Amino acid sequence: MEKHVTVVAAIHIGFGALGILIALAVLVAVVGAGIISGDPEAKAITSFVGPTISFFIVLISVPYIIGGIGLLRRRSWARILVLIVSILDLIDIPIGTIAGVYSIWVLVKDETIQLFTPKSL
Repeated sequence: MEKHVTVVAAIHIGFGALGILIALAVLVAVVGAGIISGDPEAKAITSFVGPTISFFIVLISVPYIIGGIGLLRRRSWARILVLIVSILDLIDIPIGTIAGVYSIWVLVKDETIQLFTPKSL
């Protein structure tokens, strides 16, 4: 199961990084469109809307990266965090659904739970 956990971690880090790249593209596109238009009103609106939308996309993406890194380090809280975002992934059809089902399948197996259970002395 360790290889499966590593794959789940990589998927979530990749989704998080992709989300941050999308946020950057949205920021550049929206703010750039306002600047290119030359209209002061459009420039004022897009200078607020672009960063706001990008902020929310980054806010959604960061838990993916944090959870993926935590899984690689075998942190028990990361397993719970990735389970939560994997449930949310089920909404994103088709890629997110596939990744969400796979992640949930890996993270609820007994072998995986034992990997994240602290060893007693």
